[in-house]
Amino acid sequence: MASNIVGLSHVTIACTSQLKYDVSLKFYQLLGYRLVKGNHEDDSTTQQTWLRLDASCQGASPMLIKVVLDVQAAARGEKGASDAKQQHQDTMVILNVKDLTDLKDVLTENDIAFQETTSSLMTVDPNNNTVVLTTQQSPLLQQAGQSSSQRRRKVCVMTSGGDSSGMNAVVRSVVLYGIARGLDVYAVYEGYQGLVDGGDLIRKMDSRSVRGFLSVGGTSIGTARCKAFRERAGRLLGALHLVQAGVDSLIVCGGDGSLSGANLFRSEWPSLLEELRKEGKITKEQEDAHKYMSIVGLVGSIDNDMSGTDITIGAVTSVHRICEAIDAVNTTALSHSRAFVIEAMGRHCGWLTLAAGMATGADFVFIPERPPPEDDWESAMCTVVKRHRELGKRKTIIVVAEGALDKNLNAIKVDHIKDILTDRLGLDTRVTILGHTQRGGSPCAYDRILATTQAVAAVDAVLASTPETPSPLIGINDNKITIQPLVASVEQTQEVAKAIESRNFEKAISLRDNQFLDELRVFDATTILDDKSISLPKHQQLRIALLHVGAPAGGMNAATRAAVRFAINRGHEIFAVTNGFRGLARGSFLELSWMDVDGWIANGGSQLGTNRAVPGKDVDMGMIAYQLQQKRIQALILVGGFEAFSAVLALEKARNEYPSLCIPVSLIPATVSNNVPGTEFSLGCDTSLNAIVDSCDAIMQSAQSSRRRVFVVECQGGRSGYLAVHGGIAVGACAVYIPEEGIHLPRLQGDVHFLKGLYETDDPEKSEGRIILRTEGVSNTYTTEVISKILEDEGGARFDSRTAVLGHIQQGGAPSPLDRIRGTRLAVHAIEFSELFTKDALDKANDAGLPTPVELTKVAASAAVIGIAGTGVNYTPIQDLISTTDFKNRKPITSSWSDDRKLIDILSGRSFYGTL
Repeated sequence: MASNIVGLSHVTIACTSQLKYDVSLKFYQLLGYRLVKGNHEDDSTTQQTWLRLDASCQGASPMLIKVVLDVQAAARGEKGASDAKQQHQDTMVILNVKDLTDLKDVLTENDIAFQETTSSLMTVDPNNNTVVLTTQQSPLLQQAGQSSSQRRRKVCVMTSGGDSSGMNAVVRSVVLYGIARGLDVYAVYEGYQGLVDGGDLIRKMDSRSVRGFLSVGGTSIGTARCKAFRERAGRLLGALHLVQAGVDSLIVCGGDGSLSGANLFRSEWPSLLEELRKEGKITKEQEDAHKYMSIVGLVGSIDNDMSGTDITIGAVTSVHRICEAIDAVNTTALSHSRAFVIEAMGRHCGWLTLAAGMATGADFVFIPERPPPEDDWESAMCTVVKRHRELGKRKTIIVVAEGALDKNLNAIKVDHIKDILTDRLGLDTRVTILGHTQRGGSPCAYDRILATTQAVAAVDAVLASTPETPSPLIGINDNKITIQPLVASVEQTQEVAKAIESRNFEKAISLRDNQFLDELRVFDATTILDDKSISLPKHQQLRIALLHVGAPAGGMNAATRAAVRFAINRGHEIFAVTNGFRGLARGSFLELSWMDVDGWIANGGSQLGTNRAVPGKDVDMGMIAYQLQQKRIQALILVGGFEAFSAVLALEKARNEYPSLCIPVSLIPATVSNNVPGTEFSLGCDTSLNAIVDSCDAIMQSAQSSRRRVFVVECQGGRSGYLAVHGGIAVGACAVYIPEEGIHLPRLQGDVHFLKGLYETDDPEKSEGRIILRTEGVSNTYTTEVISKILEDEGGARFDSRTAVLGHIQQGGAPSPLDRIRGTRLAVHAIEFSELFTKDALDKANDAGLPTPVELTKVAASAAVIGIAGTGVNYTPIQDLISTTDFKNRKPITSSWSDDRKLIDILSGRSFYGTL
């Protein structure tokens, strides 16, 4: 390899594989180099090519480049450096050029990452040599430390504080994306303790360092409590070790304490370096080269207690663990008619408890931000539990946050609740403290995707940082990755604990986001039967019908349960229609009671039965109108996918012909394909993603255990690539085939080329498995089987290929916690939507002493999609969605998830193998 060469007659680029040799030639030809006549082979190499700048590039360096294929270099390179000094050395080729503008355009067009300064471009060639293209003459005649802009930038990633699932995904993405952006990436092992101790605990990372990280919970680079770093002496050691490694950017994933420590470290950085220089531990040149420290924070916390972000990395996986435990407890509680009191984590934040309570259908929850309003909260709790038992419930589940308090700041403990239920109600009660099981386990799909996208944003934030910009916190707000001031977010987070301690619970709850407040309201409205206290006036009480349409999806039953219970609390009568619109045409109505839907929240599929029939197309519209009139239905709620979307359009269009259709019609989107216009998420898509993740994790184990193997995995999605793209991010797929892009022969050839390159550079002593995700509807020609056979034939001795068709397992199984929560929330809003568009007509008839009219509303807004938009819920009129819908391909014309597609190529390392 070449190292820091300028002004010589030529530089040699040694390639360790035929593929790297071929791609290196293309890379340097893109930079303006052309083949030199008289290329020849000699005894020391198997193949070589000489290159020099094109004659049109006058004024540039006359340096020749010799690209050689040296298979023996592979063995030398694999050994790596063992000592810290060698680990921190750079390999750099500096080339003088006349103009940077055209080269910048070339690099951009070919998707080759680079860093830019006023007089240079810095990139990486296919052999991981740093290539500096500069207009300055002989820049190395200066001292290396005097031109920090020419140094290849180095960034460190670190996990700190309590571990959370998804931290490994952060580390993996920082490493892979950082390398793609031309950075040297290091990891600090053992958190802040690693900074203090230095040495081998600060290690340079490459793609091999993070293989397998996605599916592993916790943090594989370690985390530790570090008292030493709380003292300036400890931070002084941390600064010394980072300077010695050449690092001046730090990405920290942890909680508010860890992020506060990082920001303090940054604020002290100049004075720490000055002190180190005065003590003779670093030189003036080192101080000048590293005079600024960039800090970027990501929140890894299962409590979801950080302000400035809607959700933290690891929180959703923790809810998965809690729900798995409560789902298991439910069966034994039902068998013995027992009560269970479950303790969840959360000292100052009740998000875990509330989310788990919603997702499992708990009878009661206790959270720190909102203590029970009653002085005698024990009696209030017993009243609710007794009421539920009188309705016929055989089990009682109460979830308690570890930091739960009453309004006088007395702790509410699980053992005390157990004694109350036993002594006052005579219930056989057990206590389950989940403890650290909530932290462990493989990350769910959501946390893998969240961690990946936030880590990418963190690397971009490092590159964009200046000495003047405040330390950023990478968060997610309204389903978009955001950057917030780190200090302000930490301070607001700490305000919640202060508000609780001062008994200002109204302020504490107000500091939570709107979604938290809405979910708390929804939980109360669907869980606690409160003797008609939220009932509407008699004349506003409705007869509501609900049916499932399309393919089954996780969360359909959760939505139905919530709609039934909230409707009953409001005084409505609610009817289930079995077997979709075909059942409606036959008059298959069933009035549901509170207990009829008990236990439905954890059930997958569709309890009501569903099919794809659409009125006016597969079912006579007149029969639909007749049955609605016969049953005096005053509002209709559909739960389903694109067929349900089409049905709402058809019903709204037929209103002029059938008066009984002049009622509110709402759609709760539910389809694994996530292709319903008007919502960012459909019920079932998260459950399906987790099914894909679980299956692919198992497939990857098989692929790695047996031999070098590529699995082509077929997933559902119809004409939408949502599952393949987000599934691909979550499992670390090396390629995805989606309908939005299609498949063509050049693409397959490029992927074969790419895979050969990966396997040629793999450790020959290890078996590496890889996954390609293919959406079922992407091509009739290039089927899953055909693609696999092409890969197997072309892979030769390097790798083989197999297929896996996931099929309907993506639609079945217990719904994920997110789908249960979303279904519950959307169902309550669907009932409120029905009330909104019937109130005026019902009030008017009641005030005039007239009978209840058949036609309650004909306004276009009364036929709508009840969709998720960021943290809110929107009612989008169906007519407004027509112009943004691709009816031929059954999906929205544009989708928010499509921006994530490029991450699969970037993180898989396609910069050279796929684009050159």
